[in-house]
Amino acid sequence: MQEKIIILDFGSQTTQLIGRRVRELDTYCEIVPYNKFPFGDQSVKGVILSGSPFSVYDDKAFKVDLSEIRGKYPILGICYGAQYIAYTNGGKVESAGTREYGRAHLASFEADNVLFKGVRGNSQVWMSHGDTITAIPENFKTIASTDKVAIAAYQIENENVWGVQFHPEVFHSEDGTQILRNFIADICKCRQDWSPASFIESTVAELKAQLGDDKVVLALSGGVDSSVVAVLLNKAIGKNLTCVFVDHGLLRKNEFNNVLNDYECLGLNVIGVDAKEKFYKELEGVSEPEKKRKVIGKGFIDVFDVEAHKLKDVKWLAQGTIYPDIIESLSITGTVIKSHHNVGGLPEKMNLKLCEPLRLLFKDEVRRVGRELGMPEHLITRHPFPGPGLGVRILGDITPEKVRVLQDADDIFIQGLREWGLYDKVWQAGVILLPVQSVGVMGDERTYENAVALRAVTSTDAMTADWAHLPYDFLGKVSNDIINKVKGVNRVTYDISSKPPATIEWE
Repeated sequence: MQEKIIILDFGSQTTQLIGRRVRELDTYCEIVPYNKFPFGDQSVKGVILSGSPFSVYDDKAFKVDLSEIRGKYPILGICYGAQYIAYTNGGKVESAGTREYGRAHLASFEADNVLFKGVRGNSQVWMSHGDTITAIPENFKTIASTDKVAIAAYQIENENVWGVQFHPEVFHSEDGTQILRNFIADICKCRQDWSPASFIESTVAELKAQLGDDKVVLALSGGVDSSVVAVLLNKAIGKNLTCVFVDHGLLRKNEFNNVLNDYECLGLNVIGVDAKEKFYKELEGVSEPEKKRKVIGKGFIDVFDVEAHKLKDVKWLAQGTIYPDIIESLSITGTVIKSHHNVGGLPEKMNLKLCEPLRLLFKDEVRRVGRELGMPEHLITRHPFPGPGLGVRILGDITPEKVRVLQDADDIFIQGLREWGLYDKVWQAGVILLPVQSVGVMGDERTYENAVALRAVTSTDAMTADWAHLPYDFLGKVSNDIINKVKGVNRVTYDISSKPPATIEWE
């Protein structure tokens, strides 16, 4: 039985980081809504309560009865999670007056407490809260303080319940990983045996049990996510898998043929569908970003519906959905950042069930699984590419001519990254065609043509990202090449926005 840690999500922006850190400690975990604890699941070894955008005393605060969990599983409350445990047991949580955000240091802590085993003196931690615990119940004891926060961490006496007001999951908490390791290994007694190999073994077994002799159609995008799904399904059900790769006219230059050639080496049964005209027609005059995504998403489903009906007895649609897709499409607070074409269910007319074997993995974990499966490195290291493709990199309405301009500019940028040895140092890169024109001079003539923005970021999981500090010489050459070789562009800019507050894609 695969052991797991359950992370109760109270809506924090760093909940997914907690999950990543737990996975990095070779322990499987699942993030579930704060009120959806999987009672009866014998594989649960411990529980982590996340932070939240709310105060524990707000009317809108997420509240849950922990009595059925407490005493049965070790618990670690982080930020709001710590405050909620203290508050609901008679402690005091009050506004800190000013938001406590940024670096702090553990001025004192109980070094012999199992949670702080191996933590260095004056260790840096990361604070991010507007409230603070000002008093704890009688059976609680303070086990750490910072220079500004008297109750930075506590334990309930004679219980396996801890709370910390800082964020051990954030990179800036120097010994945060050690604290999480202490909780997972020493307190929860997890074996720490989750790995890409174990994921493959368990997933293939689950797919065989789930699908049986059913036939599956897989929506291929050409990216690492759907490619790994294809290989996993091929390993599980072989000839019962049919892959469909759609050219919606918004792929990169020559990508349709290149991707089909790539899949030949994987031994997959792939059908290529040229649907450019359909998508261009349906997108004509559509400029609002979310509407464009929905049109493209519906178009995908329509095409898959047609292709699925050409096949006999298909019962499942498989997709390369991963955790960031789910997270960005619907948060626990109900805020939609942006919709993804492969999230949100299928229309009833398709009469197909959904298979998403990677829906709980982060991108870097998908790549580790791909390597374990023996897939070619160039497929594994391929940059993420949005499902709607260049449709969300053309700001405003979409036309074939705009696609041509963007494909040519994008090809110069991406090939340049490869030639300069920069491609693998960047998480994601692309060009955005801006809905503005600018004055320029080419030869002796005045021009009034399009401006484009280059976008390149570094990241580990797409939840946060920083703009890539590419060499000036490289940016200068790419700019010069685009302006000289791409008809219709006379100005190139470079996007130096990080996520947050910006997103990786412009739309």
